[in-house]
Amino acid sequence: MIVICSVLTVIVVADRPSFLSATTRAHFFPGWMAGPLGGLWPSFTRSESALKLMFTIVVIAMYASYLFGLQRIPKLGARWVIASLVLLQLVFFLAPPLTLTDVFNYINYARMDVVHNLNPYATIPALEPHRDPAYALSNWHELLSPYGPLFTIITFAAVPFGIAASFWLVKGGLALFSLGCLTLVWKCAKLLRRDPVKAVVYTGLNPIVLLWGLGGDHNDLAMMFFILLALYLLLRAGAMRDQVDAAPDTSIATTADAAPDTSIASTADGALYTWPQRLRAWTLPLSGFELLAGASLAAAVFVKASAAIVVPVVVVGLARVPKRAVQTAIGGIVGALLLAALSYLVFGARIPDLGTQGSIVTDMSLPNLLGLLLGQGGETATLRVLLSVALVIAVICCCVAAWRSGDIIGSSGWASVALLVTLAWVLPWYVAWVLPLAALSRSRRLRIATVALSVYLIVVWVPTSPAIWKAIGLQPGNTPLGQLHHRYVKELIN
Repeated sequence: MIVICSVLTVIVVADRPSFLSATTRAHFFPGWMAGPLGGLWPSFTRSESALKLMFTIVVIAMYASYLFGLQRIPKLGARWVIASLVLLQLVFFLAPPLTLTDVFNYINYARMDVVHNLNPYATIPALEPHRDPAYALSNWHELLSPYGPLFTIITFAAVPFGIAASFWLVKGGLALFSLGCLTLVWKCAKLLRRDPVKAVVYTGLNPIVLLWGLGGDHNDLAMMFFILLALYLLLRAGAMRDQVDAAPDTSIATTADAAPDTSIASTADGALYTWPQRLRAWTLPLSGFELLAGASLAAAVFVKASAAIVVPVVVVGLARVPKRAVQTAIGGIVGALLLAALSYLVFGARIPDLGTQGSIVTDMSLPNLLGLLLGQGGETATLRVLLSVALVIAVICCCVAAWRSGDIIGSSGWASVALLVTLAWVLPWYVAWVLPLAALSRSRRLRIATVALSVYLIVVWVPTSPAIWKAIGLQPGNTPLGQLHHRYVKELIN
């Protein structure tokens, strides 16, 4: 059902301009954007209301099939699951950009630097030559780039090939990151002695990630690739330290618990090591896996800043075995310094504009609904500060949980959930930040919370939702504060 609905949706979207592909408009849908599936169903309805209803039904049907499939995993063969996942990756690779225009924002910011010699962290797109084809296809014209410098530098490679080829090269790169994520989820599950089929089904068949994430060509998949790579390297390192232990490897931090902790071992005369000796034991010999894991976490942050939420959780959780925490931290610091140096060489002393992006609001985000419930008309500046404090407290709690339980993956997942529920600008594909962590965690509650979060995002983002909210009188955008939020977003889009 998921595969069939995905194929039908992509064929419908590729046929003609519609809201399902926001980049298209009347009399503008070039063949290079429609892709090879364009024009296969010319007789399908042109009614926008019918398309909204169709897309809503498709999303609900796909999610119901997803939940049903999770219950039937024992009867699903690994080959069928892998074949379905690969086919879905191909289907959405061949699709035009679904629902939003972010892929052209990526390309436009890259072209600003490479073609026009304009720093996207210092110059808004509105100041670039408007004749550039990427300008008309992008939309955040008054916003300095919020995207990580590593990701922006990666997109530079596509610019020399022109706008059409850049589109397909970026899509192809993101599809490879998506396949990389699923491969790492499979490998991590095997190291954790868990069912890899269940893990990849939970991660890769979620309709939100397929339709809005993979179909929308978002860089969150690149961020998650580096996070999952870090977790895989840590698991490999733990497995190597625990080869002689027959007990199942149930977490990253506890894989080495059975081995002697040489950082606090006694000397021959019974005296504990001094601090210089401890530091030497923690840093030498160097461990390639932990160093690379730290560097991979740094890369994730330089792709998208949201990855920073898991870094303290991982390091604190690893502190149960100090040598692992120290070496991972060393890898992260060295990786961050190298990437910062690269960013400085390319962009100077400029960083992504996270402040502006953090100040915009979606009507149905949980913080905005909380502000509405409190009679404030939406999320206020005070409420944003309070929620930021709540997020810090939640991350600290996740760090403590990781230290106590050794379940770094599950604790990182809960930290990501805390970030999602406190974000005022929340978008459906952000659930990809949690899905693979929930799939690999031993926490059933985290998986239930992720399913509930997915249901919330579907209810909020299916195209028939606004009509439902209007019918029941729930219209956050109509309050004075809601109208102010809308005006601010329109100013940035220009």
